Amino acid sequence: MRLGIRLLFAFFLINGIAAFFVLRVFMAEIKPSVREVMEDMMVDTANLLAEVASDDLASGQLARDASQSRFAQRVRHYATRPIDAGIWGFSKQSLDFRVYVTDHSGRVLFDSENHAVGADYSQWRDVARTLRGEYGARSTRDVESDDTSGVMHVAAPIYVDERIAGVLTVAKPTRTVQRFIDRAERKVFMGGLLLLALSAAVGVGVTLWMVWNVRRLRDYALSVQGPADSEQGTQPAQPLAVPEVPGELGDLARAMDRMRARLQGRDYIEGYVRALTHELKSPVAAIRGAGELLQDELPAADRAAFATQVVQQSERLQRLIDRLLELSKLEQRQHAEGRAPVALHDCAAAAIAHTQGRAAQRGMALVLSGRGHSGPWEAELITLAIGNLLDNAIDFAPPGSTVRVELDGTTVAVQDEGPGVPDYALPRLGERFFTTARPGGERSGSGLGLAIVQRVMVLHGGHMQVHNTAPGLRVTLDLGR
Repeated sequence: MRLGIRLLFAFFLINGIAAFFVLRVFMAEIKPSVREVMEDMMVDTANLLAEVASDDLASGQLARDASQSRFAQRVRHYATRPIDAGIWGFSKQSLDFRVYVTDHSGRVLFDSENHAVGADYSQWRDVARTLRGEYGARSTRDVESDDTSGVMHVAAPIYVDERIAGVLTVAKPTRTVQRFIDRAERKVFMGGLLLLALSAAVGVGVTLWMVWNVRRLRDYALSVQGPADSEQGTQPAQPLAVPEVPGELGDLARAMDRMRARLQGRDYIEGYVRALTHELKSPVAAIRGAGELLQDELPAADRAAFATQVVQQSERLQRLIDRLLELSKLEQRQHAEGRAPVALHDCAAAAIAHTQGRAAQRGMALVLSGRGHSGPWEAELITLAIGNLLDNAIDFAPPGSTVRVELDGTTVAVQDEGPGVPDYALPRLGERFFTTARPGGERSGSGLGLAIVQRVMVLHGGHMQVHNTAPGLRVTLDLGR
């Protein structure tokens, strides 16, 4: 499972569980909270009405003829009052309180709805507890299976001469506040859904941000996997820039870059040492063998031949060291330093002048054609690259042949008349220490010449192409700007 999917799944799981419990708590608390507020107001109302009814109860008017008492008349007038109140978006057009009064024995003396007068309410919780001096309240249902048919009763004692002479109970159907409960539940539910949606959006955003930065780190890590190629002599591709990532991921990116630099330097040195050791074995063995033979008594001709071999192998070692140093300096650079326009023709002419002596020794002609363009190149490096191509052509072309240097725009092509290169070897030309057999079968080159050319092209943003032309080999340098 991908990292992004795992993060999203974990976030939605945690968020969903939290939202479920939070919504459940809110939804479960709305109804009792509204009823608690309702009960609190009914307590005040019951005690207020108990004070109003105390005079009629003390005078005996409620016991003799409750319907004629001043209290009963005011309660009935209350029940018939016209009302049209707008309460937070709801219209209230009826008064819902039911009021009844019982004496000290629990017998009903007055009922605003006239259906319980004379009944014994002494066992009802609201009346019984209030007569004992406790807080009396109860909730009953008109229909047992219907929660919305509940009626809340709150009682208050009626005092006469500082003793409880009766009880006044205020009753109110819970359905009158149900619409407020329903609206509150809807608002909480919709708010919860909105919160869940916003949280999901934030989760998706955070997950995408995290996955994007992790992928940038992954791509950077993949881009620096070049040491294995460099061990074989290829120039590793330039790694991506260190990604600018905030927080701990940024620290990880910088740590990876430091690790990359250390590993790259170590592998670079290891690759050089292995390849150099391999290349040094042949000339060192030849020099040692010739030196051991020169210690013996030899004819003058043999001694001269072995001495010549020592000199030749020493020169080979010197060329190898010089080219290694040159390539090492080039590989430490990130770009060329060309400023003023440089004429490609001047660079080619300089390279030909440097190699003219070697070509003359083998009776070879170096021919320059075309003018080429000028560009912001580093003249010394372009001359070095063309010179290495000419040295390579002189080594492979037969004596007395012609090596042509052709200029066209921003390209330089060096064409020889040698045997060319086997097709399987073409892709590897330019690797350090990779070389092919000379026309005579000997393998005296180091493979560093074309590696230097390849590096010069990289520094200038160009590329090198090699083609067999039967006969000969054609190497084209395209500076591309």
